[in-house]
Amino acid sequence: MMINVTALLKNVPNYTCNHNIDEIMITSVEKDNREVKKGSLFVCIKGFTVDGHDFAQSAVENGATVIVAEKELDVDIPVVRVSNTDLVLPILANAFFQHPTQRLKLIGVTGTNGKTSVTHLIDEICKKNQQQTGIIGTIEMRINDQVYPVKNTTPDALFLQKSFHQMVTEKVDTAIMEVSSHALDQGRVHGSEFDIAVFTNLTQDHLDYHPTMNHYLFAKSLLFAQLGNHYEVDKNKYAIINMDDKNSEFIIKATAQPVVTYGIEMQADFRAENIVLRANGVSFDMKTPEGIVKINSKLMGLFSVYNMLAASAAAFYSGVPLPLIQEVLAETNGVNGRFQPIENDLGIGVIVDYAHTPDSLQNVLTTIKSFSKAKIYVVVGCGGDRDRTKRPIMASVACQLADQAIFTSDNPRSEDPLAIIKDMEKGLNADNYQVVVDREEAIKEAIHSANEGDVILIAGKGHETYQIIGEEVLDFDDAEIAQRILTNLTRG
Repeated sequence: MMINVTALLKNVPNYTCNHNIDEIMITSVEKDNREVKKGSLFVCIKGFTVDGHDFAQSAVENGATVIVAEKELDVDIPVVRVSNTDLVLPILANAFFQHPTQRLKLIGVTGTNGKTSVTHLIDEICKKNQQQTGIIGTIEMRINDQVYPVKNTTPDALFLQKSFHQMVTEKVDTAIMEVSSHALDQGRVHGSEFDIAVFTNLTQDHLDYHPTMNHYLFAKSLLFAQLGNHYEVDKNKYAIINMDDKNSEFIIKATAQPVVTYGIEMQADFRAENIVLRANGVSFDMKTPEGIVKINSKLMGLFSVYNMLAASAAAFYSGVPLPLIQEVLAETNGVNGRFQPIENDLGIGVIVDYAHTPDSLQNVLTTIKSFSKAKIYVVVGCGGDRDRTKRPIMASVACQLADQAIFTSDNPRSEDPLAIIKDMEKGLNADNYQVVVDREEAIKEAIHSANEGDVILIAGKGHETYQIIGEEVLDFDDAEIAQRILTNLTRG
């Protein structure tokens, strides 16, 4: 792919250049000097730890034809000066990849909890409807059946536009994407034209990044504001909102597009009634704009009901018929690391879940309490270099709702794991917990302590297959480790 630089800069205001660039063609847009090749345009981005301007000469040596920067650079190729490269990068990426989201349906899901489950449910439903899908989220990026790794819940604008272009090339018609508050705040989704935006909920998280919960809420609302003010006859847009969340009215006011609501407690367009929670699933009547649909699902817990309502509303307004939605909800096994049962012959219930916020931990433990007839154990920690204020809240929830809590390491990163646990213990008025810093030993302790009929929740890491200790990324999979301990115990 080649494009003229001047055409690429068409929508960039007030740029200046020290050379005539009218005839220059570029072959790629890059922000990592290591990815630059002959004919690339290199954009200098100031990151949290490194400044792309410092790598301009390296980009030149690798074959860059043009550099976009915020300051003058001592290089012998044209430098396009702009005031803010972060804001310009999405414009360039969108133009270079020919506005890919205008050529597919894009569904964005945001909220503290439920994003991964909702996006995967929508994906399952759309695939059952014979749609070609792409998905971008916490676990992976998938284009049709090809899986690619991702570094962030929502990647940067350049990666996104390149990925959407690949989806269009591979005939994807529906893309579903988790949209994080960080991505919205940093403008990573600028240039992505969403057709449907879903709000799941908002509870305490990411206060290491957002100064207050109000800032966090505002960041989430940007997805709905960015649906735009224009109403198109042949391309309807929708905002799908959880009415049971106290922040729903704020989100509703942020959007100009038609609002579709879902919930359990409040009146809503998609509402769950006559809910029956079981140890092996859930059933409910789903009230919809086209009548009541009976749902029987293997997914467990009230939070799964909310996830199914959100996914159903998004799929319905994407054109999927209700009987097909009903069929998928009956068949789905959910997502790895989201209330994932670990099979064993010991009669012990072992569940791995990503619950890493006070609200999600409370939801999962409450679900377990609804069917558990014996003791409940929870293995839980808190991530390092992240919101410290939630640590004692997580510990309190664990001790209140479980019979025995084991505090351990999560991803300690640069922090001392024991110091993180000390933060969890601050102000804790409970004695039904113990500290086992090593996570594998903590899981082993829970399994060895449990008896037939007991349930163990291993919380916090879910689908993750690694543990970050210092600057090392070590192989670590809660489900695999629990399965191995259970198998060894059975043989023993």
